[in-house]
Amino acid sequence: MKLDVNEISSILKQEISQYKNKLDISAVGRVVEVGDGIARIYGLQNAMAGEMLMFENGVKGEVFNLEEDSIGAVIYGDYVKVKEGSDVHSTGQLLSIPVGYELLGRVVNPLCEALDGGPSIRTASTRFIECDAPSISQRMPVKKPLQTGIKSIDSMIPIGRGQRELIIGDRKTGKTAIAIDTIINQRSENVLCIYVAIGLKESTVAEVIETLRKNGAMEYTTVVISSAADFAAMQYIAPYAGCALAEYFMYEHHRDVLCVYDDLGKHAVAYRQLSLLLRRPPGREAYPGDIFYLHSRLLERSAKLSEKLGGGSITALPIVETLEEQVSAYIPTNVISITDGQIYLKRDLFLSGIRPAIDVGTSVSRVGGDAQVEAMKKVSSKLRLYLAAYNELLNFARLGTELDVTAQAQLDRGARMVELLKQPQFSPISVGEQVITIFIGLGGFVDDIAVKKVAKFTQAFIQRLKSERGEYIDEINKTSKFSEELADKIANEIKVFKEANKLIS
Repeated sequence: MKLDVNEISSILKQEISQYKNKLDISAVGRVVEVGDGIARIYGLQNAMAGEMLMFENGVKGEVFNLEEDSIGAVIYGDYVKVKEGSDVHSTGQLLSIPVGYELLGRVVNPLCEALDGGPSIRTASTRFIECDAPSISQRMPVKKPLQTGIKSIDSMIPIGRGQRELIIGDRKTGKTAIAIDTIINQRSENVLCIYVAIGLKESTVAEVIETLRKNGAMEYTTVVISSAADFAAMQYIAPYAGCALAEYFMYEHHRDVLCVYDDLGKHAVAYRQLSLLLRRPPGREAYPGDIFYLHSRLLERSAKLSEKLGGGSITALPIVETLEEQVSAYIPTNVISITDGQIYLKRDLFLSGIRPAIDVGTSVSRVGGDAQVEAMKKVSSKLRLYLAAYNELLNFARLGTELDVTAQAQLDRGARMVELLKQPQFSPISVGEQVITIFIGLGGFVDDIAVKKVAKFTQAFIQRLKSERGEYIDEINKTSKFSEELADKIANEIKVFKEANKLIS
């Protein structure tokens, strides 16, 4: 019987290929030492920095340090399950998480595992936790506004879609409240939201979730939690996981996304803890040398994409807590230099009843008027300078110096503008209402009303306008313009309202 060499050769090749597919060729190492969320592993000679590892019991980890005899890895999850002598498998992949619309309305940990008691999350897509930021050619200028619904921010410190605006201030000055107000206001703006809680108390996060739920904001929001009780490794990856989810919506579905990181000060502390446990060389304040890169590679991923890539955007609102108003401390100055502006909240203003307690002189938006609608730009162009002059005059008046009539009039109107810009928590308002409110103040329509009654008068007038002349507010909201004709109509409505409500004035 004559054998066909080619036939035998093809059968052998087929058998070998099947054998290769069945063979587990992943490298296996052994845990030499474990503790505080850090594992030292021997035997993974070909491991790469940033590679995902699988420990026994399904616990994930990531390669951080590459040393001569061993590697240092961080453990994501319950490191108590990882024992000395247990096996570790390399995966040859970077750390990734499930992403998709299934995550909207859910409360998850940084690995996107459900924490809200709902069903386990199953998605068709995954995304690497760390990705390169879009290049300059892939970006567009930031021009479309992201409305916060807060008068003092939208009028003087506007935020654009694709911008990175830092919220900074001492403890208990309303930083998180501004971020939550902004999320609530996106209900009618077609913007998806990601709220990342890093190192916060679980009771605080529960309050935030309840507030979002009450205001109907959880429908379009994902809450990523790594609380103060979690290990430092989970706090470290939390903002990157939130950003990866936001990138999925931006790149794959061309959506506008708002990301809140609360807060990056605690994130830096968690990274410092990991670095010290891994025996990396400490630098200033014991932070590692790459602490700046830690936040820059996160925040640079926020951008307004070009039309070629779909025109989606990620707007970042990082929060940093200061100690005794030390804006010049290490982490605050790092984040200030990375972001496109900051909203600075001052304790003195907060305690004096000015809320939100925004210090207009220190706060800035580097995008400025480009991120404002035409109507807002028209009425608020001089507001910032007006308030700066008011604060200067106020300091001058405290010395007991007599002021001339013009200066006194400016001081009186400034006090009324401060009252008009006050806003209750969790009550964002539309652009039309904001424009009319500022028009009332700067137009001098409340100059003859007692300072304490200004807010009440304006609120009552806006309510009347909404119920009887709602088309005026709708016109501003729809066209983004504030014509002279409309201004005259509103001025006339104010006059009629004053006559009918003499008790208020």
